[in-house]
Amino acid sequence: MSFDINVLLDQWPAIVSGAGVTIMIWILGTIAAAIIGFLVAVGRQYGGLLLDKTLGFVVAILRGTPFLIQIFLVYYGGPFVGLSLDPLPAGLIGISIYGAAYFSEIFRSGFQAVPRGHIEAGECVGLTQGQIVRRILLPEMTMLVLPPSLNMAIILMKETAVLSIITVPELTATLSAIGSQQYAFVEALSMLALFYWVLVELTGWLGNLAETKLSRFRFFNA
Repeated sequence: MSFDINVLLDQWPAIVSGAGVTIMIWILGTIAAAIIGFLVAVGRQYGGLLLDKTLGFVVAILRGTPFLIQIFLVYYGGPFVGLSLDPLPAGLIGISIYGAAYFSEIFRSGFQAVPRGHIEAGECVGLTQGQIVRRILLPEMTMLVLPPSLNMAIILMKETAVLSIITVPELTATLSAIGSQQYAFVEALSMLALFYWVLVELTGWLGNLAETKLSRFRFFNA
């Protein structure tokens, strides 16, 4: 049995559609996860002991359980609490919440890496907590959190493949269906692996480019 690329070429519109859904979920989910994670990190940093412990407990649960179980709970467990979601929004919500737990720890580590003296200097000149976050913490932590944030974005990209389990029409589900229908599993899985590899390499290149530009900006403005 030979490798037949024509099997995939005949299904090209469906493959492009599946790839588009994968990229859409990944980008929107990563943005949402980063925003939620940042808010959680700020809450843990400045919200007092009770909020810190409460959010820390939730983060520990999300980081300590597989994403597959979490997405099952969101999709199949939602109706038990009155939340009935279609596969696509369920997948987007699931990946956003899952990623937020990790992003919150990345940002919290970034906050804690900023020298305490810089924060005290801001407090001495009368800056509020919000102004300290915007004017001191964010600029200084950006370079620190960029590499782990990039790695987390890549992890979330790969996790989109899990969403095929709840019938989200992303690329894994599309190519798996083509492979089953056409008995072309090698061709379909090879295409899937190539897609994710190219996307990972492109993301890494863009991340390195952003890091280089931010480093130059920081150097010239130091």
